[in-house]
Amino acid sequence: MDTNIFSDGKVFFSGCNYWASNAGTFMWRKWDPAAIERDFKQLSDHGVTVLRCFPLWPDFQPLTEHSRCGQVFEEYRMGEVPLPDTETGRAAVDPVMLDRFHHFARLAQQYNLKLLVGLITGWMSGRMYIPTAFERRNLLTDPVVIQWQVRFVRCFVKNLKNEPAIVAWDWGNECNCLGDHTDAEMWLWGNTITAAIKLEDESRPVVSGLHGSSRTHQTAMGEVADILCTHPYPAFTPHCRVDPLYSFRNAFHAAAETSYYADMGKKPAFVEEIGSFGPTYTSEAVSSAYLRNAYWNAYAHSCHGALWWCANDQTELPQTPYDWVAMERELGLLRVDGSPKPALIEMKKFNDIASENILPRHKIDATVILSQDTDCWGLAYMSFLLAKQAGFDIRTVWCRDLLPESDFYILPSIHNFCVMPKHRYLQLLEKIKAGATLLVTSDNAGLQPLEPTGIIIETLFNAASPATVKSPELGLDLTIPRTTHMMIKSAPGTEVLAHDETGAPAFCCAKYGKGQILFLNAPLESSLLGTSGAFTEKAPHYSRIYEIAAEKAGVKRIVKRSDRQITLTEHPIDDTRMAVVAVNNSTELRTTALEIAAPWQVEKCINGTFADSTLTIAEKTGAILYLKK
Repeated sequence: MDTNIFSDGKVFFSGCNYWASNAGTFMWRKWDPAAIERDFKQLSDHGVTVLRCFPLWPDFQPLTEHSRCGQVFEEYRMGEVPLPDTETGRAAVDPVMLDRFHHFARLAQQYNLKLLVGLITGWMSGRMYIPTAFERRNLLTDPVVIQWQVRFVRCFVKNLKNEPAIVAWDWGNECNCLGDHTDAEMWLWGNTITAAIKLEDESRPVVSGLHGSSRTHQTAMGEVADILCTHPYPAFTPHCRVDPLYSFRNAFHAAAETSYYADMGKKPAFVEEIGSFGPTYTSEAVSSAYLRNAYWNAYAHSCHGALWWCANDQTELPQTPYDWVAMERELGLLRVDGSPKPALIEMKKFNDIASENILPRHKIDATVILSQDTDCWGLAYMSFLLAKQAGFDIRTVWCRDLLPESDFYILPSIHNFCVMPKHRYLQLLEKIKAGATLLVTSDNAGLQPLEPTGIIIETLFNAASPATVKSPELGLDLTIPRTTHMMIKSAPGTEVLAHDETGAPAFCCAKYGKGQILFLNAPLESSLLGTSGAFTEKAPHYSRIYEIAAEKAGVKRIVKRSDRQITLTEHPIDDTRMAVVAVNNSTELRTTALEIAAPWQVEKCINGTFADSTLTIAEKTGAILYLKK
């Protein structure tokens, strides 16, 4: 049985996170299979193919601690009952709950729904759900807790592994929220849970299930999980809430963060939770358009799948967290009466197209090197957006790691004196000398040795004004905020592409061996982190820097467009066939001229209109062009 839905060349899956409509987080103790079946039928009929589900920890492992006088521990029980002398009893797992999960899995199979199971679900939607025995303990580092977690995981997986609906095991819901921890402690916990799963079932991949975390966290998690994931909520993620939910910036949040995690962790990654937080955050119309745009971009950028949060509204439930948090009550694809919301209708429309158009991975044109002393996620995000508007696609790599082969490298907004280790920089210079192009944008930093960059730093001091980058010939007229003014001049032989407000070089290009280094004396990417509207149609043409660098690097695209709000990914099928996904990230219908390299020709256009070398796409949606030589 092939259960790996994350393999390249598989259908991009569309789904949601699931709690039953009748009971929410209490679905296992208020068991109602008829309600679950009604949910499953509605979700399946509307294109949902994967559900992420949660065996709530205290319901499945109801372990209690019994103590003598002075709170001296005596024994563990299941409620008041001694632990039974059975396999499930020794793990303190309730066999009734296991039977209910079997029934749940078979209902899912009946409705062609695949299950991703979040095992240690002790944190959910703003509330902790913990066996009473573990209250006030650290759930990620306490050895007693981990011992019982391992027993639970092994028992659960062993008993459920023959259910064909289950396609992956997840550590649990956002388990990095279970307690304070270091990266090393999280690595140890994750490695322990993965090992417990693999002891019972080596056939299915293990998903990390974590909420947003750092570059170092993702690198570590990539060592101990098979699949990484994102929970890309703009409200909670740095540098997203700068613009509205319907903006160009947020249209790419899920795709950019998922690509970043996959690159940092060196493992496949997918969008495990995405949502709009209901009417307390945005309207139904904006929410459904956001889903459509985000799903199309995740599909275009090889993100495997996307799961909405969540299946059902929960406006009538009295328990916490629904009683606490207004935001948690109306996040569903289905209303309380079971009717579908516009977002679910959009998911079905998208899924009908994606399921019939299985694409190879998209083509990558450049490698972004994330340097030390910088906001790695922020710079990866801004580089991703600038590259999209400039018409090419990137991957990211940490400056201490082995640099992949590439014809085009970008070092964004380098800062201070520890940009990257010297041995890695010298390796990078060898790649430039052999013919690659490097774009460096600077936030108060140079590189050592500096000579290959073609600039000379005279001095630097606190900036009294923004940097300007002007070149009428190249279409550059930018004003870029900065904190430091670095005065430079060009070395002999260096081409000055643009000047600043004083007439000094602002953008230079220096030959180095067979390659070249472009140096922008302004922190382009970091300046955009908090700049509202930076990627709108009326904004300055910030991506022109990336366009010029890509032209000099010899980046060649088969299809080019004239509208920066429409973005393209190229998916080579074989030597004579290719697919191009075009996404309109604006809030209005757009028509753009396409420049298609000979001898390629468009054979077919799906979900858009192509005629007379122009493409028309509806707002916040995508189209697929199939080309053939």
